[in-house]
Amino acid sequence: MSSSTHVLYHNTQEVLTSELTLNDTITCEFRKMAEASISVDQDQFLCPVCLDLLKDPVTIHCGHSFCKVCINGCWDQEDQSGVYSCPQCRDTFTPRPVLHRNNILAEVVEKLKKKTEVQAASPAHCYTGPGDVACDFCTGRKHKAIKSCLVCLASFCITHLKPHYEVPAFLKHELVETSGNIQKKICSQHNKLVEIYCRTDQRCICVLCSMHEHKDHNTVSTATERNQKQSELKEEQRKSQQRIQEKQKKVQELKQAANNLKLSAQTAVEDNDRIFNELISSMEKKRSEVTELIRAQEKAELSRAERLLEQLEQEIADLQRRVTELEQLSHTHDHIHFLQTFQFLCAASGCKDSPSIIVSQHPSFYGVGKSLSDMKKRLEEFCEEDFIKIPEHAAGVQMILPSQTREDLLQYFCTLTLDPNTGHRSFILSEKNTVVTRNKKFQRISNHPERFDSYAQVLSKESLCGRCYWEVEWKSEDKVFVSVSYKEINRKGWGNDCMFGHNNQSWSLMCSSSTLSFWHNNSETVLDVPSSSRIGVYVDHSAGTLSFYSVSDTMKLLHRVHTTFTQPLYAGFWIWDSESSVRLCDAK
Repeated sequence: MSSSTHVLYHNTQEVLTSELTLNDTITCEFRKMAEASISVDQDQFLCPVCLDLLKDPVTIHCGHSFCKVCINGCWDQEDQSGVYSCPQCRDTFTPRPVLHRNNILAEVVEKLKKKTEVQAASPAHCYTGPGDVACDFCTGRKHKAIKSCLVCLASFCITHLKPHYEVPAFLKHELVETSGNIQKKICSQHNKLVEIYCRTDQRCICVLCSMHEHKDHNTVSTATERNQKQSELKEEQRKSQQRIQEKQKKVQELKQAANNLKLSAQTAVEDNDRIFNELISSMEKKRSEVTELIRAQEKAELSRAERLLEQLEQEIADLQRRVTELEQLSHTHDHIHFLQTFQFLCAASGCKDSPSIIVSQHPSFYGVGKSLSDMKKRLEEFCEEDFIKIPEHAAGVQMILPSQTREDLLQYFCTLTLDPNTGHRSFILSEKNTVVTRNKKFQRISNHPERFDSYAQVLSKESLCGRCYWEVEWKSEDKVFVSVSYKEINRKGWGNDCMFGHNNQSWSLMCSSSTLSFWHNNSETVLDVPSSSRIGVYVDHSAGTLSFYSVSDTMKLLHRVHTTFTQPLYAGFWIWDSESSVRLCDAK
């Protein structure tokens, strides 16, 4: 190369380099200007009402734009006047304008939102932490994903997400909020995006599913189903709020009743002291017994009220938590996550509530005081006779009046079966172990450790915890014992420790054609009520309540026991005569 040519080439290179540098500088400046314009423009896309980026923007006649929800909220407050105004310029309109979505403005806001999301990601918090979704493309230490792609089936950090905003091939990919279970949005059978909801099978499916397995089913888009379920969600929220209010009202009633009970109990104790101080010393023992009776009833009722208060407050907390979960779910933008979570929350809504209760606002021991006043006027030989009335009046003081309708009890109905391993050798179980018949002959069966070998008795396979209700049928000419028992009851021998109702391990209602009586700890209480061929049994384990009912067209309480259950209970039967049988009933 000649010297002149070399100089010319060198000069040309310098010119080209300077031009490239100038172009880079100009490009950089334009980029800075563009970024600056975005920063300025972002303030122009704020809703004047909520001062946040426009959501579902609409433009009214005066030219100002608002979030659709915000402007509707403002105009809803002006419905009574019939004149609607712009919150920004106060221009008025009559009648109420029909709002239409500003699609161009919505697209600009969406692009601006995506741009600012990428720019706003903080490098100081780019690495994954507890509960974060990791980027699928990072190697080594994972960065935190900020978006998930339903087409790529992957989640991306700020660095690896850039191609989805810059490369034309990725611009049509659907980006959603980061999700750690992105695979749940893909059909496992066809490996396609789940975007259709099958109402027939109540599940999300892909396009290929709708063309084959669900061809003749009722299918809609997930967005359509979401809109319908959204209204159902609001109804669930309304019902939950209503139930919270009802339970809060019941809490106040219980607290007021507890205060009234304390006052009445205190008054009764004071009257008791005044009356018995006027009696002769031989009545001193009776005075102490009455005091203990009143205090015991007060303690029992307050204990029941405290347990129910705790339960009601827990149910209120659970309902409030459910309202929060429903509220959070109502704002999610992920249709698939909404539908899948909504079904779970609706299934969880079948949880059981506390029993229907009636609160006596003015529980009073007035009957006790009246009996004591009458007793004072009598002679000493009549005191014992009158004293019998006092426990009846005290036991009748209840804040929480038990529900006795069959509909209320059936909500706690439990399906029970009899345990063949516990049944006496004369027993024959049938109808899927729900019917037991006593045979004259013994069966040739193994002597199982849990089998009753002397008395014709059997226990249920299922234990009774919480609140349980069941019903049994027996022939009126037979004699049977309808019982509940601890599992530790003795099974071998002829002692009282093996007999239902004759020990402190079991409670039993003896039923015959002529009489009913209650047995516990070898003590009998004869019941002055007619016999019934269908018996309902209700157990509230935590409250220590055992109730027996006569079941016919109406429910009638036969006997109720208040105690403390220290172990799980099991239903049991003792059949007295051969050829007799007992049946566990269905909830009909």
